[in-house]
Amino acid sequence: MSQTGHQFVKEMTKTVTLDYLLHIPETEAPSAVDQKWPVILFLHGAGGRGNNLEMVKENGIPHIADQDKSFPFIVISPQCPVNELWAMQKEVVMAIVEHVLQNYPADQNRVYLTGLSMGGYGAWHLPMDYPDVFAAVAPICGGADPSKAEELQHVPVWAFHGAKDDVVLLSESEGIVNALEALNADVKLTVYPEGNHNAWTETYDNPELYKWFLSHTL
Repeated sequence: MSQTGHQFVKEMTKTVTLDYLLHIPETEAPSAVDQKWPVILFLHGAGGRGNNLEMVKENGIPHIADQDKSFPFIVISPQCPVNELWAMQKEVVMAIVEHVLQNYPADQNRVYLTGLSMGGYGAWHLPMDYPDVFAAVAPICGGADPSKAEELQHVPVWAFHGAKDDVVLLSESEGIVNALEALNADVKLTVYPEGNHNAWTETYDNPELYKWFLSHTL
């Protein structure tokens, strides 16, 4: 008997688990009745993977929020499992974002995305799959395929990289930024001339980043 083609169709569900940190500003709620907090989704680097959320607090915005309980953004910081990449967890990450938007005083028109190293790659790629979620994106020492620039051209981007980064080469950021500039996209790249792989400390300590975030809304 010869082989015959068939198609199997069945709706299936599965349970997924992903730990995350959630920062809600410990300060007076926004004064206007209908005003909500802006949101930052933070994606950590490869060193933050695991099942201990304390590791996520070591760098970046979760570290800042841990030191400053009044940090004026809702901050969502998921933890990627060991040996996985953010691309493998994107559906769960976005489900967490949706959950927070639905259950906390979060402004869905002011959701910002940032990440460092492995998370920098995630910050470049997540808006390709979810282009209508993020009002602005700040990838740090990451990169993306320049041929996919059209998928990002309507998302404001401010990228950061150290010129002396020997872990993720500066060319990783330059390639996608140059491609976006060729499309007249809203994109800019800050290069730290003496910076190494740790381009995130100076970036996240810069108040201009948060002003830039807040200057964008969906």
